[in-house]
Amino acid sequence: MGNTTDDGAVETVNGIRIRAIDEDEVAAWDRALALGFLRSHAESAADYRRLQWEPGRVLGGFDEGRCIATFRSFDVELTVPGGATVQADAITAVTVSATHRRRGLLSAMMRRDLAEARGRGSAVAVLIAAEYNIYGRYGFGPATRGHGWNVDLNRTRGLRDGLPTVPGGRIDFVTMEEARKTGAELHDRWRLTQPGALARDELWWKRNTGEVRVPGFEFKEPFVAVHRDAEGTATGAVAYRVDDAWDGSYPNCTLTVVDFLALDRASAAELWRFVLSVDWVRKVVVENLGPDDPLPLLLQDPRAATPYVDNADFTWLRVLDVEAAFNARTYGAPGRVVLAVEDRLGFAAGRWAIEVAADGTGRCTPTEDAADLALDASGLGTLYLGGETVPRLAAAGLITELRPGAAAAADLLLRTPLLAWNPDNF
Repeated sequence: MGNTTDDGAVETVNGIRIRAIDEDEVAAWDRALALGFLRSHAESAADYRRLQWEPGRVLGGFDEGRCIATFRSFDVELTVPGGATVQADAITAVTVSATHRRRGLLSAMMRRDLAEARGRGSAVAVLIAAEYNIYGRYGFGPATRGHGWNVDLNRTRGLRDGLPTVPGGRIDFVTMEEARKTGAELHDRWRLTQPGALARDELWWKRNTGEVRVPGFEFKEPFVAVHRDAEGTATGAVAYRVDDAWDGSYPNCTLTVVDFLALDRASAAELWRFVLSVDWVRKVVVENLGPDDPLPLLLQDPRAATPYVDNADFTWLRVLDVEAAFNARTYGAPGRVVLAVEDRLGFAAGRWAIEVAADGTGRCTPTEDAADLALDASGLGTLYLGGETVPRLAAAGLITELRPGAAAAADLLLRTPLLAWNPDNF
């Protein structure tokens, strides 16, 4: 039942060998991935997976030579409160075949990857959890939420009067080739304004504009409209699709927004005004928008917007280097809090003092001082980006207040003006 290692490169867990795969094993790994995600019918995506392959970052579990477990990670920049970025270990493609569950394979792959990520200098690790109750045991906590809206255009007459405008601005459709270039440049500016946002690499843009196709995932070219200011600088963009539906002789189309970026409120208002005025459209669906985005309040009748996805947890985060992570972000109020963190894997374990200056900059250091709050690594991950309040976590029993009033005081310190949000799956 115990674990053994072979030169640090191969780990044997209950007779299953866990190791990094070679590039010529990608097809077998992709097949195991499809089986693990219950997609036995899926066309092979091996050619696409080879574009993602990095030496040492794609793990497999092998039983008598057959791949029966998968795991992949890659480095990505994560924006933290204040606009700085940290290196994050992004974990994805995690599966164990139904024939090999409950043998410790996920735990072994996760421990290996997190240790290597810390060694590479990653301050945090992130993932999208398919099931809620799996990843807390590895120190991950829900750190961002998704939110979406259904907007009934028969109930609202567009946007309120008096909203900001962009004098001399214009909106134009662009081709997929133009979207790859303009969109990438715009997103690199936008993501630094949004805590929780991740960098998009070149492959992301190729996949989402149809240059690279992924078997099993149909690409339907979206409309992409870019907003530019009077000087011609791109300040926002929206990508959407429209279904072709009619109620007899009357158009009854739904417009679905799949990506929305705006650098300022005026550009956002101009883009929403455009989206809500498309001919034949009777309903607008916004699949994923920041949980505190003011869209409903921009409408003449905010009741016309009803939840599409309501506060669903999305990005999960695990702190690997407490000092590097908390020194990178800014804070909401001056003060000092001492956190006692329990971490079974050891990365974040200890007592940590966070001291914040009047300008919002903070310093995190280990300390022997008495703790104000006690929590586990999962709770620390939830708090890091400011996507949850300290009193709410305390009320749920996920944080223990060791000093009266500490939860409220820490909440002011950790609070952010903009809730964390990540629009991208990975």
